[in-house]
Amino acid sequence: MSESNAYAEAGVNIQAADTAIELMKGWIEKSRRPEVIGGLGGFAGLFDASALTRYTRPLLATSTDGVGTKVAIAQAMDIHDTIGFDLVGMVVDDLVVCGAEPLFMTDYIATGRVVPEKIAAIVKGIAEGCVLAGCALVGGETAEHPGLLGPDDYDVAGATTGVVEADKLLGPGRVRPGDVVIAMEASGLHSNGYSLVRHVLLEKSGLALEGHHDELGRTLGEELLEPTRIYAKACLALADRTRTHAMSHVTGGGLAANLERVMPVELSATLDRSSWTPQPIFDLVRRIGDVPQPDLEMTLNCGVGMVSLTDPEDVDAAIAVLAEHGVRAWVAGEVGAATGRGGAVELVGQHPGW
Repeated sequence: MSESNAYAEAGVNIQAADTAIELMKGWIEKSRRPEVIGGLGGFAGLFDASALTRYTRPLLATSTDGVGTKVAIAQAMDIHDTIGFDLVGMVVDDLVVCGAEPLFMTDYIATGRVVPEKIAAIVKGIAEGCVLAGCALVGGETAEHPGLLGPDDYDVAGATTGVVEADKLLGPGRVRPGDVVIAMEASGLHSNGYSLVRHVLLEKSGLALEGHHDELGRTLGEELLEPTRIYAKACLALADRTRTHAMSHVTGGGLAANLERVMPVELSATLDRSSWTPQPIFDLVRRIGDVPQPDLEMTLNCGVGMVSLTDPEDVDAAIAVLAEHGVRAWVAGEVGAATGRGGAVELVGQHPGW
């Protein structure tokens, strides 16, 4: 038995992997930035660091993440070209909250069996997401793990690197009393809390992914696969054109917990739930699963995917900048002196209709 046949007998198809690479090349090229050196196929992606010479004191930033159990929905529906947007959103928008411009990204796909068209569809979504974020997809890895993953199973992860001028770094040290909390609308569930959502809607309640729900305006599966909104370019414009002092990406842990990550200990923030109505999917999870609101808010973004802490005099300008980039935003709260636990964020009031 030849070496190639022996490897195939073990469940690894090198030819399929090569075919996948050929199929994804065109999509990766679309995300290319001028600083990228060389093409696909090298051992490492190359990026011309001389581009950083325009900075006085460049700080490199990096972020790594995945998309969690949302991949189970993509696998169940056999739709794989949206999960890449989720991956880009998760890693790039973690990076951008400090004011860093994303420069390049790499991805990692582990699967039980390489199906070239499926892998190419995943990478297509990643590359298109990179275009929306303004970063280049410079490389990645597709690993075939027979025996460890089922033939139709896969998982995705990625890492991104960016840069920010040191004196423009956003974070807790810049936040001031009176700063306004500007909420940016989520596109839906994004990529957090899917273990809860799947348990409540699919396992416990037995809803079908192909079932149409009038309140959603589409099938449950289509709603659950709605891609994560990518805020990178909008947030960079916000940081550049307004006195925005900090931003928080609302992911695992929910709105309050993530906002607390950028709050100084001597201050606190209060957000008014009545300032927005979460999308119907959040109410569906709450009602059908009888999920207590505190549990919901600690798990899901509840309609807010990103927040900024912005000087009150720049609020109108900030909302206008975000609107230019297709992001609906509103004033959700304010920063004040800490009256109890330092750095705490409190949600008050109730969402309309809840």
